[in-house]
Amino acid sequence: MGSGKSTVGKKLARTLNFNYIDMDEVFEEKYHISIADFFEKYNENAFREIESQLIKGFNEAGNHIISTGGGTPCFFDNLEWMKQNGLTVYLQMSVGAIQQRLQNAKRVRPLIKAMQGEELSDFIEKQLVERETYYNQAHIIINGQNCNIDTLAQSVRLHPLFK
Repeated sequence: MGSGKSTVGKKLARTLNFNYIDMDEVFEEKYHISIADFFEKYNENAFREIESQLIKGFNEAGNHIISTGGGTPCFFDNLEWMKQNGLTVYLQMSVGAIQQRLQNAKRVRPLIKAMQGEELSDFIEKQLVERETYYNQAHIIINGQNCNIDTLAQSVRLHPLFK
């Protein structure tokens, strides 16, 4: 959350001449509800189940850059599925950089909508501690704060799994 997955994903897709897909947008278009409203009406577990079905149901032909939610690789067997079906990238960021981005974000994030300051910082740190075990299994790990799209594109092109 707040690492720049959508921004970097769009730029990387343009650079590689791939299609770009944002799984949050796919969810909202398919179910006609914002993720924030879905979290309020249902719960995170229901969202994670649908999210897992969506990512595993994606099998369009062609080359795609897919931005998933920050929690996607951490639930069910999503990470293994993603690694078996594509090349995964982790945009590594510090707690402070993520906090700054989230505080300045235009979009409401359901998990943090009422958080500010130290509470937000503590939440981000806790999430990173819990999730980095998954994130660090990505095929490519890159500094998200100083992400150079050309460098990332070159890393993708040179990776043995790149097709």
